[in-house]
Order: sequence, then C-alpha cells, then structure tokens
Amino acid sequence: MSNVFRWSYGAHDAPALLCLHGIGSCADAFLGQRPLAERLGMRLVAWDAPGYRFSADPDDAPGIDGWADAAASLIAAESDGPVAVLGVSWGGVTATRLVLRHPDLVSSLVLADSSAGAGTKPEQAEAMRARAADFVDLGPEGFAAARAQRLVSPGASSELRSHVADMMIPSIRMPCYQWACDSMAESNHYPDLERIAAPTLVVVGEHDEVTPPRASQRLAEGIPGARYVEIADAGHLANQEQPEAFNDAIAEFLEAATG
Repeated sequence: MSNVFRWSYGAHDAPALLCLHGIGSCADAFLGQRPLAERLGMRLVAWDAPGYRFSADPDDAPGIDGWADAAASLIAAESDGPVAVLGVSWGGVTATRLVLRHPDLVSSLVLADSSAGAGTKPEQAEAMRARAADFVDLGPEGFAAARAQRLVSPGASSELRSHVADMMIPSIRMPCYQWACDSMAESNHYPDLERIAAPTLVVVGEHDEVTPPRASQRLAEGIPGARYVEIADAGHLANQEQPEAFNDAIAEFLEAATG
C-alpha cells in the first residue's frame, strides 16, 4: 500500500476508523472528524483513493471491486483486525462493496450521504458516466466551482463553498475521475444489502440534493438493523458542513455498536 497516500490521527495502537472520501474529494475531507477520534479514543485513517490527489494512478480502471479491494489492503496494513469504516457518497458505495466482499474486515459501517450506486436506473448511470465530460469541458477550476454549489445546503457560507471547490481542484484528474464515475454507474447494491451483517448507520444531510434523504432511507431499509439519522442544516457534505452534529451521530452509533 506504499503507493496509496493516507494520513492518520490518534494513537498508533488505538482502534481504527477508516474514512473513504467522495468522488470529488480527498482524505482532507475528514479533518473535521478529528474531534470524533478524540472522543472515542480511536485512530482516524483517511486515504486519497488510488488515482486521487497524492495516490498513484492504477494501471487501468479498478471498478468498484478494485477500489474496495484496495481499501481491504489498507485495512490489513493498518490493523490486526476488523475496523470501523466511514464512507461518504462514492466512498460509501466503496464501503458497501468492501463489506460485501470482505465482511471479516469491517466491524461497523457508516454510510454518509451515500446510495446503492448509480446503476439502479439507466438514466442515472448515463448521467454519472457523462459527469467526467463536464470536468474535461469546464476544466478543474470551472468544474469545481460549479459542482461545489450542489454539495452544500442553501444556507452554507461562501467560505465553505470555496473550501469545497479548492479541495476538489487538486484531488481529481483524468482518467481516474472517469473510472470512478463508471464505477458508480456500474453499481447497484440493492439486491445485496440484506447480506450486510455489520452494525450500520446511514446518515444524510436534510438538504442533500445529490443523494436525497429518501435514497438514504431506502438504503437503510435494505440493511438489516440499520439505523438512520438526518443532519439538520446540511447538504451532501454533512460531515464538513455540520461536523459537530455529524460527529455526535457517529459517536453515539459507534459507542452503542462497540459497547
């Protein structure tokens, strides 16, 4: 895993919480979760997914299986046993595939502002594949500026909008962004959700326009025993827009799951 960049926060021997970022982001999307690690006595581990920011590009398209297997390798490198996994958006789809392919590596699962994948409907899959063309047409700065507006709530500050765009610009590049979009378009986890045995929390911002609350509710309904929480005054990036409320929800869930 030397070619995959990650940072960690917390004691080296503390239980790990692996954080998987969204399709337009990087490890730093989880800097606001450092107080969560302190509260729980855990070690936060956040990666730049293969092909993102500081991580090396894969030789070819990994597909969602390849990214999930890369996350499994990272768990093996960072821990002697299963870990808690937090995935946001595309990171949540990756986390879902991870727990389906490697159930022994995931002790508990948090799916934030995520979905079952964009392969649930042909029109969604087509739109997902086409998003990379917008990146090429608009360029990194133009694409990030336009995309950031949809990722936060209507009441989000201009500072947060700029921060989201600034983080996106160095994080994504071709061809990996196209491959990531394709991996979403090829994913439909609805038929497999009933196989997830790990304690699961599904959390979503109440103003999420990208994966609306109803999509998250359906995700939670498909996973046996899953809990569902909405974060007030937050859009698609609930963990960045309302970190205190987000961290409280995750802490309460993980405390119950491990207690």
